[in-house]
Amino acid sequence: MIIGVPKEIKNNENRVGMTPAGVAELVKRGHTVYVQASAGANSGFSDDDYIAVGARTLPSMEETYAIADMIVKVKEPIAPEYKLIKKGQVVFTYFHFAADKLLTEAMIESGAVCIAYETVEKEDHSLPLLTPMSEVAGRMATQVGARFLEKPQGGKGKLMGGVTGVRPARVLILGGGIVGTNAAQMAAGMGAEVLIADINLSRLRYLGEVMPKNVKTLYSSTHNIKMELPNIDLVIGSVLIPGDKTPHLITKEMLKMMKPGTVLVDVAIDQGGCFETSHPTTHSNPTYVVDGIVHYAVANIPGAVPFTSTMALTNATLPYTVELACKGWRQACKDDPALALGLNIMEGKITYKAVADVFGLRYEPQSI
Repeated sequence: MIIGVPKEIKNNENRVGMTPAGVAELVKRGHTVYVQASAGANSGFSDDDYIAVGARTLPSMEETYAIADMIVKVKEPIAPEYKLIKKGQVVFTYFHFAADKLLTEAMIESGAVCIAYETVEKEDHSLPLLTPMSEVAGRMATQVGARFLEKPQGGKGKLMGGVTGVRPARVLILGGGIVGTNAAQMAAGMGAEVLIADINLSRLRYLGEVMPKNVKTLYSSTHNIKMELPNIDLVIGSVLIPGDKTPHLITKEMLKMMKPGTVLVDVAIDQGGCFETSHPTTHSNPTYVVDGIVHYAVANIPGAVPFTSTMALTNATLPYTVELACKGWRQACKDDPALALGLNIMEGKITYKAVADVFGLRYEPQSI
């Protein structure tokens, strides 16, 4: 199979779809890999690194898409890429279709086979291709939250861990999954008072057992969240419903309950966001203020640490990429039910029900 790895063109997206080590595994199995020139540069991988393991380089995005049977990338295609995607071409990446109707319509029209990292789901309901980036995003959420609590950044001017005789910042984390757990670990390590909310009591019980003493658990309900907001300094939204749009757990009206300079970090913005007042931002312009509340809603948080993120992502995606390349997408999805759940759009048909339901479009069960 011919695999193409284009350069990411989303704002400040510095990751790349595959490391040289990943390319080496595909080349070893007889596949041809084309990497767009400088695609890995911002992640710390030179063209020579790729060439040394058997990849070939192409100067442009257009050529990379044109030659490939399968495209492996990081973020969803954006408008300049839509016209480059061919009928029958496999595109293996994060899509987050439920948050973007134009993308969904463009991929239907393309006739491509769209396999979304974020909905590949194992029997135990774990999300193996979302997990590594969720780990990064959770840790980054706390890191950026601490930064924007600083007064010059518009925050309250609070230090996360406080100092002797001064109380630390209070952090509310909505969602006790991978993102929320990593965010809580980081916030606890910085010395903050942390509250992690979820609707799954078994998960809360587990977190209560394994987390440090400065992390407490809370059953997530509108009433309970409202009770906490007046005393919270940083809210991290990390709720995920695989393939579906994220519910708004904090409404515009609830912003009035928080003190000016409170920071909201919406890790769920890729799927529509946890906060009603969220809209996607970029690394170059990451925040905005609504009713005195600082909002951070960068849609590709892990892109800020591309070396770590690219390494972690390839570690997770490579086994699936190898299966797709060696068997073809149909057989690979037949053999692996987890990978089959990644099929969101297949040759003009929406094959993931949550995506169809969000936009009121026709859902067609998979017929591989």
